[in-house]
Formats: sequence, C-alpha cells, structure tokens
Amino acid sequence: MSTELNGDLVRWVHFGDLHLTSENETNYQDFLTIVEHVNANLAGQIDFAILPGDNADDGTDEQFRLVKHAVEGLRVPLHILPGDHDRKPGSLDAFYKVLAVERLPKAITVSGHRCLFLDIVSAGSGGPDFRLGSDQILWLEHELSAAERARERSVVFMHAYPADLRENPEQVRELFVRYRVAAVDMGHTHYNELANDGRTIYATTRSTGQIEEGPVGFSLVAIDRGIVSWRFKPLETPWPFVLITSPADRRLITNPFAANQVTQDHFDVRALAWSGQGIVACSCRIEDGPWLAMSRVPETRSWQCGCEAPHRDFDLSVRATDAAGNSDVETIRVAGGSYCAPRRKADGSDADTIGAWPENHIFGTQLGPNRNGKKW
Repeated sequence: MSTELNGDLVRWVHFGDLHLTSENETNYQDFLTIVEHVNANLAGQIDFAILPGDNADDGTDEQFRLVKHAVEGLRVPLHILPGDHDRKPGSLDAFYKVLAVERLPKAITVSGHRCLFLDIVSAGSGGPDFRLGSDQILWLEHELSAAERARERSVVFMHAYPADLRENPEQVRELFVRYRVAAVDMGHTHYNELANDGRTIYATTRSTGQIEEGPVGFSLVAIDRGIVSWRFKPLETPWPFVLITSPADRRLITNPFAANQVTQDHFDVRALAWSGQGIVACSCRIEDGPWLAMSRVPETRSWQCGCEAPHRDFDLSVRATDAAGNSDVETIRVAGGSYCAPRRKADGSDADTIGAWPENHIFGTQLGPNRNGKKW
C-alpha cells in the first residue's frame, strides 16, 4: 500500500471483467498487456487495483490459474471480487483455492477512506441471483458506522448495482444514503457508465473480455476531499495520462456546498498524472485562456494551481507532459455559482446515469448483458 502523504486522496485502477477462458484468447493477451502498462506507469503511484468479478468465465480451476498467472507480476496491491461467472460451478471454492485471496467481505483504510469489498454472489442460488445475505448486511452497516465515527469517507466495491440485488436492495441503498458513501465501483455491465444519485457516484468499467462497444482499456479513479474523478484509458493510447481530481466535473457533483464542487471566485485545480518516463510539467487553463503552470504538491503525486473562476459554467483543461516530451490533456465542465442539481431517482440503479460522455469513452448505449447487448 502506498504510504506517501496524500492527505484525503485515494487512487485506484479498475480492470474490467476479464471473462478468461484460454491463454490463446485476445482478452487474456490484452490483460497481460494491461498489467505491463500498470507496472511501467502506475506502480508506486496508486493505492491499489481492483478486479470486480467475472474473472473466470466458467469458474474453473484452469481459468482461475490464468488469472493468477497474469497478476503474479503485478506491482500494485490487488483486490479481487467474485462475480456470477466465478460461481458457475456452484460455489467459490476454486476462486479462493486457486487465487488464494482473502475471504470477503473485507475492509481496508487508505488515506482517510474506508474501502469495503463485498461478495454479492455466495448468498444467491447461482447466476445473476445477487444477494448480500443478512450477516454481510450487518457487517456492512457496522463498517459504515465505524467509518463515520472515525471521520473516514466510505467507498464500496461490489460486482453489480445495489438495485440488482434480489433481496434487501432498499436496505442497502438506505445504508449508502445514511452514511454518505462517496462511490460504488462495480463490474458486470460490460460497458463504461457513471451514475450520480446526488450523494454517491456509481461507476462501471468496460469489460476486458466480452466487449460490445469501444476499445479495451481500464479506468483510473480518485476521490480527492470528497470529489470523485473517473477517466477511462484505452490500451491503445500512449502515455502520459492525466486525471483532474479537483474541482468536480459538473456531472459528478454530489455536494454543491462543498469546496471545489461548485466553484465561486478563487478555487484550486488539482490533478494526478502518470507516465513511466516521469511527469515534468503540468499546466491548466480555463477555456481558451492562457496555460498556467501548476506546481507539484510536496510529498505527493498531485499537481496544483490556484485560479479565479468565471461567474458561469466553464471548461477546465489540464495538460501533463512527461520527460519524453509527450503530453495528455483532460477537459472537464465545471459548474459555476448558479448550479442547480437535477432531479434524481436515487434507487441504487442506473436510473441516474449521467448519459453519454464520448470524450471519456462513455457512449450511453448500454451494450451489455444486463441491458441492450448480448446475453452471453
């Protein structure tokens, strides 16, 4: 686990559902390449990686051995969740035996964040019969309550949306509301999607296997003083890679009264940037204004710059340059003082999706097994 002094900042990489079957298949070779990219560009600079379930397409020992072989050289702490495909044999015996992972549920604390990893398949009857079971719900409530007492923000990792649970989805959602869970990071959908219910950001990342839209890749996620940032990186695009962590993109505002979620007058721009070549400079600008130099925050990987906000919504860009002279730019839409939150359904489903965000490889078509795609 990273020990650098990041204050209230946690960062992770999300590998989409693998659905591994054979070492000769494209998804296995893609995953090996993804691991190489993470080792070369992110090792020591993020807190952990997550595999959100459906790792082995048929849940066999042989397929789990492929997963284990692929991640053995990963130089980032890894947390692995089970999905319905991992439980195809009728239990998670092979999942735990071959991968030798910790039993779920489990909790870790990283930089002021209580990260909770759930198993939503063991209590069900198989297939997408997602359930937490009474014991795990009690554990979840205990951990969320403890995090609140410790003044920690909570982040939940599970295979699917809470609304997909076959029992007690309202109880789970009520816990997320009561304890203001910052983000719920998931797999299962096969497509990139972000939903914002006004309190919590729900995020899914495109599968590494069984993709129906767009190129293979992975997502990088950060929570910076309550602001959730998410960006997808296609495997084919070069490094560096930059992620704006503050202010919030207006689509991801969960607390308009918090600092740097809705900007007024002076505000701070903060960003993370990664490259195996080393980041040598970051700069930011408001719309077509001049690029302003950002400085590295001492003892962290963050870059920062103070800016004056227009009294309206505006585009904010951050550019990162590495030692090889390569650059990457991210642009977000920032809300000004007149922000008005949209009406939300807030039922723990994708009903509050932010819709398409093509620049971030979110197409809004929901081409996956639980919506408009193949049944796989």
